[in-house]
Amino acid sequence: MALSAPSNASAVSSSGNDNYRFALVSLTSLFFMWGFITCLNDILIPHLKSVFSLSYTEAMLIQFCFFGAYFLVSLPAGNLVKKLGYQKGIVTGLSIASLGCALFYPAADFAVYGLFLGALFVLASGITILQVAANPYVNALGSVETASSRLNLTQAFNALGTTVAPFFGAVLILSVASGATADLSHAQAEADVVKLPYLLLSGMLAVLAVIFSKLSLPKIVEHTEPAQSGKITHNGKTSAMQSMHLVLGAVGIFVYVGAEVSIGSFLVSFLGEESIAGLKEADAANYIAYYWGGAMVGRFIGSAVMQKIPAGTVLAFNALMAALLVLVAMNTQGVVAMWAILAVGLFNSIMFPTIFSLALRDLGPHTSQGSGILCLAIVGGAIVPLLQGVMADNMGLQPAFILPVICYAFILFYGAKGAKM
Repeated sequence: MALSAPSNASAVSSSGNDNYRFALVSLTSLFFMWGFITCLNDILIPHLKSVFSLSYTEAMLIQFCFFGAYFLVSLPAGNLVKKLGYQKGIVTGLSIASLGCALFYPAADFAVYGLFLGALFVLASGITILQVAANPYVNALGSVETASSRLNLTQAFNALGTTVAPFFGAVLILSVASGATADLSHAQAEADVVKLPYLLLSGMLAVLAVIFSKLSLPKIVEHTEPAQSGKITHNGKTSAMQSMHLVLGAVGIFVYVGAEVSIGSFLVSFLGEESIAGLKEADAANYIAYYWGGAMVGRFIGSAVMQKIPAGTVLAFNALMAALLVLVAMNTQGVVAMWAILAVGLFNSIMFPTIFSLALRDLGPHTSQGSGILCLAIVGGAIVPLLQGVMADNMGLQPAFILPVICYAFILFYGAKGAKM
């Protein structure tokens, strides 16, 4: 049984379709912003690693705190969005994320690593609420048959944010940090560098919160009214967890986000290795744009391709290619290894939105619950990079990339078979 959002669309006729298009256009700004903020972590990691003389494991606590918020906040966020509706949920998420960015100022003042981690957790809590609200909202704004294509298109703007962020971070954080001397201590001077970028982001998020509070966006009543749950049982299932494709999809989201974040987190260090490219941090940060830029291009391409080819087939193919490229990067050196790891971004492109939409397919009144479960699985971005950090400290940076290969192997299985179970 399909989601009941399309029937809602037909009820409002052409004006409803226009509202859906307006809503989708408005939502692209959110996808851009949280992509931008998430990718800045890839710049923060080498910066704070240098400021506080951290090991790889300690530096990965940045991703652990950021993505750990998904684990703690996703299910409460699902309940919040179900009560408030998608639009008010989005405004709440933007407001909390704005506060998290503002907290970077006192964290830099005190130059304490733990305070940076706390600010990241608050910021990520806001982004989590945005994810829980915006992804299923996009999924519902149209027919279920084109949900994967639609979510890939909006996620392409998420990838645009991740493509722009490395340049922003390289200019305002890494390049400034390299010249930070003066009267302050080394740690204080370099910690202060993050104040301006994150205050700017705080202001932008606050403005977006005000704008979204004023917009007139369509309501998806079927996803917010508990009375509907007894009416649409979907083969007797009373919970999203009874759907195997949702459970396996949650594992898919866990390993995908883990693999993507692990690779992005280690890119600056990987490209700085003498056997790879020997690049300085500020120079290596610019190359991160190729990794995330590939994801942006791939999502635009994938949105068109999935109009003709089943989403599961495209997902399996991309997972296979990503795994092969990581294996090449592990077993070669120089420019071959460098461009192999950067090219993984192109094949990562469609994975998150495709897994997300396949997992939410036919959940009906359990869609909000399913979205909360999938967003909870984003905690893979906390666990997998930390594990890879431990591996890098103990067996070397290059061999540690075997962990993302294992992740892509599961995604290959999900695209080929798991999504149909």
